[in-house]
Amino acid sequence: MSIHEQLAAQIAQLRQDTGRPIVQGILGGQGAGKTTLALTLISLLELMGYRTVSLSLDDLYKTYSERIALQTLDPRLVWRGPPGTHDVELGLTVLDAVRHSQTPISIPRFDKSAHNGAGDRTNPEIFTNNIDILIFEGWFVGARPIDPIIFDTPIPPIVSAADRSFARDMNQQLAGYLPLWERLDSLIVLYPQDYRYSINWRKQAEHEMIASGRPGMTDIQIEEFVNYFWRALHPELFIKPLITSPDVDTVIEIGADHTFTKIYHPKSS
Repeated sequence: MSIHEQLAAQIAQLRQDTGRPIVQGILGGQGAGKTTLALTLISLLELMGYRTVSLSLDDLYKTYSERIALQTLDPRLVWRGPPGTHDVELGLTVLDAVRHSQTPISIPRFDKSAHNGAGDRTNPEIFTNNIDILIFEGWFVGARPIDPIIFDTPIPPIVSAADRSFARDMNQQLAGYLPLWERLDSLIVLYPQDYRYSINWRKQAEHEMIASGRPGMTDIQIEEFVNYFWRALHPELFIKPLITSPDVDTVIEIGADHTFTKIYHPKSS
């Protein structure tokens, strides 16, 4: 049995044991493969007879107009993605509807290409039958606020006073997402052995896009982009604590070549 098949069996068993539709969380940073894992699990679970649907944290972004207004209030929010750029109430509505077997159910979707790449919410996907399993994936799904005093000690790229102020504010915004995480029935964490792998993974993806004739970022732009998100929620501060957390069911360590190098279960250890 492959690792993916083991994970699918684990999720299916939880669905049976719970006796109601469940929400399976997947946390993975940039390039870690969370979307690929979600799609693979959906295919396997569908084959096992479970109606399975994905929801990305990206699907919960505030609308284009809302984010423009937000950026006017806080110019530091130059990219969509950090805590505060999502519609948490919308997410709660969706997760509660799934868990309570409500039909029809409207799953929000986000079009990243709208408004010249700024993105906007698009038509939702409507499901008229009960959903057995919702896979909810995102780059900080399940992450929890930390003691803000930690930011007093510099950790690159959080080095300047402005960096520390931004990190503290994002940490405070993260608290607003805790009600979403309370709806998770299980959480899988994709954990790169070195969080800095994300930069190379992103560069590889952008190079492939450019080679295929599509627009892509330069290496310098990629480094600025990734560092922006590390300043918002640094993996060493927000993701690393999860790998020993009893709130996490499964941790999958990932090597530089994207192979799964180790799997363990903090909740049961």
